[in-house]
Amino acid sequence: MPAKTNTAYFEHLSKDKKLKPLLETLEPYQLKKRKNVCLRLCASIMSQQLSTKVAEVIFKRFLELYDGKEPTPQQIIDTPFDKLRGIGLSNAKVGYVQNVASYMKEHNADDKLLAKMSNEAVIDFLTPIKGVGKWTVEMLLMFTLGREDVFAVDDLGIQQAMSRIYNLDMADKKALREKMLQISAKWAPYRTYACFYLWKYKDTK
Repeated sequence: MPAKTNTAYFEHLSKDKKLKPLLETLEPYQLKKRKNVCLRLCASIMSQQLSTKVAEVIFKRFLELYDGKEPTPQQIIDTPFDKLRGIGLSNAKVGYVQNVASYMKEHNADDKLLAKMSNEAVIDFLTPIKGVGKWTVEMLLMFTLGREDVFAVDDLGIQQAMSRIYNLDMADKKALREKMLQISAKWAPYRTYACFYLWKYKDTK
């Protein structure tokens, strides 16, 4: 049983008989909010298609460009292209990172602004940035903004875990997606926690 503060999600998700064993055997999840949305979005872009270890090395090098401190959007914009390439980012990723910084600065988009928005509004607001897709924003909603009810239906790890637990066919992507959304609807308003357990389940297999 998780900590007392999390009993609401635990009890609600336990109503799903196939999800319940995961909640009872895997470590409980604590949602955390983190500051500096712009930086977290940049970090997410940097980590795409990389292992966790490599992503951590690149992000560490990125912070070292700013003496180990978290840069402002303007500092990222002002960083020469070649300097960002030098830490191991591709040409495309350098462009995407600077796109994020420029967009956030132009729209005065800070943590407070995004905190006031609904999940869908945050997705609609950030996905026009080149290099930022819906999945990237969903990860931001979960791991930076600390939103409890986000379901990443297009995440491969979630798809693989649910296909095993609920015996779903991975081959028919459209049917798989529809079935996942149908199952996950019952987890609201705690779908973020369910995603965490599904990821943990996949990692143990």
